[in-house]
Amino acid sequence: MSSSGNERAEARGRPAALVPTIQDVASAAGVSTSTVSRVLSGSRRVTPAIADRVRMIAGELDYRPHTMARNLRQRASSTWGLIISDIQNQFYTAMVRGIEDGARSGGCSLIVCSSDEDLRKEADYIELMIAEHVAGVIITPSSSLDTDLGPLRPRRIPVVAVDREVRGGLVDTVVVDNRAGARAAVTHLVAGGARRIACITGPPPASTATERLEGYREALALADLAPDPILVRHADFKQQGGYLAAHDLLKVRPLPDALFVANNLMTVGALEALAEAGFDVPDHIAVASFDEMYWTELVRPRLTTVAQPTYELGRHAARLLSERIDGYAGPPRLIVLETALHVRDSSRRDLAQARPVRNS
Repeated sequence: MSSSGNERAEARGRPAALVPTIQDVASAAGVSTSTVSRVLSGSRRVTPAIADRVRMIAGELDYRPHTMARNLRQRASSTWGLIISDIQNQFYTAMVRGIEDGARSGGCSLIVCSSDEDLRKEADYIELMIAEHVAGVIITPSSSLDTDLGPLRPRRIPVVAVDREVRGGLVDTVVVDNRAGARAAVTHLVAGGARRIACITGPPPASTATERLEGYREALALADLAPDPILVRHADFKQQGGYLAAHDLLKVRPLPDALFVANNLMTVGALEALAEAGFDVPDHIAVASFDEMYWTELVRPRLTTVAQPTYELGRHAARLLSERIDGYAGPPRLIVLETALHVRDSSRRDLAQARPVRNS
């Protein structure tokens, strides 16, 4: 027992050994220590009669919660952890804002970390969230198969996955309908006359990458176009990855007449590669991209995109986490939001009047 505890006991005329503990209050009130803790921390998840009894007995025993423990509980109840895959990707800006607004509406704040699609870094940040005693975690998993949320479970820290799914669907999840979005974009390219449509998607461990590739293949099947593996490239969801993938596709013969790119940063790189090689969009190669960004209306030609409700992704994730923190113990929930295809100049082609595509 600390000397400050002894001094407080002696000042009240009580032997130090009789300084009351939370167990004493719980025993006298006939409840658990966790119930005492909830009552004294101001939680409303205790019936008024029990709360009154606990407060009365705590007063009679002159019980004083340990200051450090009280501060720890308050911190844990007011801080959320957020781990996103790439903080430099502007797609996450509105999503993070939605999560922040949801957190602040409940009087909570955020710790934000970027895993950079690195499983080891992601694991380190999960350990950080545990060390910081956060109330809950929202995560964009680096890998739908290998992201390990196991360390959070024994601590009973609730988790919500956003933008991507995790293996087994064991946590609440908020995503968009990636297959439908990709299918709509590629179907649009087919309707414009394209027949050799290439696809640049993300790393296979990410559910967004595999689902958008599946949507691409579904659109080809609906158009009775045989999928050609030589027209598919996996990259890293970053600008340089998109550049290298597009540069590689331009070596394929015959050349693709359209390109579907599965995220915004890879699209920037792909457009750079096309311009560098002297290919005009859409005359030589039509382009459609997943992700609506502020600059899609500013580039020339204006870019055809699949828009995601990014802010709503964040708000829904925040709501699900808040409900878990407040005691919801039901099965994992899955929310799937719709996308919208915004057709612009980059995919509009008149193949009869298009300039010949160079195959040399």
